[in-house]
Amino acid sequence: MPFTKEDLRYQYSWVHTREYDPKLRGEPDSSLLNRGEGYEVLYMIKRLMSAWRVEGVAAGQKVERMIREHPDDLRSQQHVKAWIYSNWDHY
Repeated sequence: MPFTKEDLRYQYSWVHTREYDPKLRGEPDSSLLNRGEGYEVLYMIKRLMSAWRVEGVAAGQKVERMIREHPDDLRSQQHVKAWIYSNWDHY
């Protein structure tokens, strides 16, 4: 069962333009992740769950929590991904 918008626990803005459509971004890169934008957060959660082959709502919500509570000084998608990977077992 895929992780969906309804599974998110935090409140988000759901406004984006086609230019910033996360579906067009590919792999997490040096682009800044907007933690308040639902489309970006949901996309990131799905990409990480797929790449790391984790499943279930609880795992998706753990990724979400880590994204939202991630250190503020690391903002790129790549840095967020690396931090989550490094801290998964300790979080």
